[in-house]
Amino acid sequence: MRFDLQKPFILTETPYMMMDWLLVVGVIIAVYAMLAYLIKTWNLWEEHIVFYGPILAIKTDRVGFFDWFAQYRRFFRFYGTIGVIMVIVVSALMTAMLVLSFQMTIVTTPEPTAVNELRNVLAIPGVNDFIPLTLAVLMGLIITMVVHEFGHAILCRIEGIRVRSMGILIPVIPIGAFVEPDEEDQEKTKGLAKMRMFGAGITNNIVLGVLCFGLLIFLLGYAVPLTTPVISGVYVDSPAFAAGIPANSLITEVNGVSITTRDDVAKVLDATRPGDTATVVVENNGIAETYRLTLATWPAGPTGKTSGFMGVSYYDAGQLKQIFDNMWSPVGFLVLLAIPIWVILDPSQFGAFMILMNDTAGSVMWDVPFPFFWFVIQLLFWCGWWNLVVGTFNALPLVPLDGGYIMKEGVDRLLDKKGLIRYSGHLVAAVSYAILIIILAIFLLPHLAH
Repeated sequence: MRFDLQKPFILTETPYMMMDWLLVVGVIIAVYAMLAYLIKTWNLWEEHIVFYGPILAIKTDRVGFFDWFAQYRRFFRFYGTIGVIMVIVVSALMTAMLVLSFQMTIVTTPEPTAVNELRNVLAIPGVNDFIPLTLAVLMGLIITMVVHEFGHAILCRIEGIRVRSMGILIPVIPIGAFVEPDEEDQEKTKGLAKMRMFGAGITNNIVLGVLCFGLLIFLLGYAVPLTTPVISGVYVDSPAFAAGIPANSLITEVNGVSITTRDDVAKVLDATRPGDTATVVVENNGIAETYRLTLATWPAGPTGKTSGFMGVSYYDAGQLKQIFDNMWSPVGFLVLLAIPIWVILDPSQFGAFMILMNDTAGSVMWDVPFPFFWFVIQLLFWCGWWNLVVGTFNALPLVPLDGGYIMKEGVDRLLDKKGLIRYSGHLVAAVSYAILIIILAIFLLPHLAH
């Protein structure tokens, strides 16, 4: 008998579900388009709503509170300088990673996966398979945008650049925030001062991302694993499989005996023999259902059991707890960044980590220190994930990303000293196009090669 876990936490998308999803998206886009048309045609709220092509933006010119930070100029200039150094390091590491990924793609031409699909290239919650549409995801995204743009605005005032307005970009859903500095002041600012201004958003994102992941791991230390009998998977062709017992369900009763732990299940089944009929009550999505199954012989192995075999596996919260306790390292943070992709691509191995991303049946397997503990964990996870992803991506030497503008300012100053400033634009454009081509190749080549 082979062990084949059902995919936890993933619903099979039927044609009807796909139609419903497309219908909802279509209605939302239609309502947005109608409201945007009316606002633009009737010039409603002109002081606070502007359009950049089809993208609606809500803005305000009440930005005087940024002046308050000017009294801490020395601290923020130091912070900004450290940030520029960090951005340059991250930019170099990200570029090296892209080049290595490009080289590997050229050499091995891997099969396309869900990562290469267009919907998953766009980091839109609910559209991207790896990013669910939840309150924690949206709150993390909004915090990331605000923190990023506030960094730019604060360093603008520190460096004497006036801030004219700030706002949020909303093409159907909020996708970004912006700060509008005074163009004349920005042009006058040169060198390290300008780099600090461009790098402040990235610096804020990376610092906050690390803090969120650190606090997440700290709080997970207070979650105590339980032995609650939550089914994580079902053996193919086993009695439980034949009876239709679903994964992600909680066993509450076996043969009329109330169940609270995995040991309770074992005690009841130890009194049975292969061929006996067992009645199992499980709870799935809050609904209790009763299943009757004919127990089988245990597969050959070290257990040596002669009792009846049901054919389910349980979540091992204790093992997950050990993983959480060993995440205090840069590698642990990288694991957290990869979890959304791993959980979807290989749910049988990494599905238990879904508890960090979204509500799951596995939450009943833990004794937690306070109410809404898992929502706080999910908020910290997505806040940390968004900040680190946005921060590291923006560090790439690619105009119009912040890392690209830092590169441009550095190249301008370097070539200006040598009297070669006229070549700066060509050099910056060449690097930007090279990075863009590498990114596109990594995503497109697997499709073109197969």
